[in-house]
Amino acid sequence: MGKFIDLQSADGFVFPAYVAEPAGKPKAAVVVVQEIFGVNSHIRSVADGYAAAGYLAVAPATFHRVQQGVDTGYTDADMKAGMALKAAVEALPPPGVLQDVQAAINHAAQTSGGKVGIVGYCWGGLLTWRAACTLSGLSAAVPYYGGGMTAGDEPARKPACPVMVHFGDQDHWIPLDTVEAFKKAQPGVQVHVYEANHGFNCDQRGSYNEAAATLARARTLEFFAKYLG
Repeated sequence: MGKFIDLQSADGFVFPAYVAEPAGKPKAAVVVVQEIFGVNSHIRSVADGYAAAGYLAVAPATFHRVQQGVDTGYTDADMKAGMALKAAVEALPPPGVLQDVQAAINHAAQTSGGKVGIVGYCWGGLLTWRAACTLSGLSAAVPYYGGGMTAGDEPARKPACPVMVHFGDQDHWIPLDTVEAFKKAQPGVQVHVYEANHGFNCDQRGSYNEAAATLARARTLEFFAKYLG
């Protein structure tokens, strides 16, 4: 359903993004932000799913500034490599990869002619939270189990658009007490907690939870329908 195109950031950096188009005119657009495994088959399928729901979907390659063509599975070795790449991107001087996310938002707005939402998973969930608080052109944001977004200074950020967050209560990367603290710090954010582990949305991972993934997607689509049209 989709294809890769090149986008250009404000600093002139060119990077690829996977774009999936709906059958008819897009009702709006959704930027899909990858996990630490690249714009792999799972993230492409997520983008395809949003296109099937009527949205123009854009999934930027957020590792491209440190390594090109990242597309891995979910082995222990893949996890280790992905964590190293994430650390390298996080170490970039500001605004770092957020300017690439902004370029994806801009392209989504221009191409769809509608409002833009953003959804991200794992590290992409953290980037989605940061995007909701610091970038322009977003009408809704949905981080899934954003590693780090309940820690440090992240809960003190102020989102500039409506936000819905999905967490799992068995996620050892994101302790439940930090989720509760995040909820108290962000009373305006819709927080949903599922009986599930980290990565519960990904049907290629052992932590996949069909019930949680199905309910979270339904809630996300309802949220996007409300704020994106």
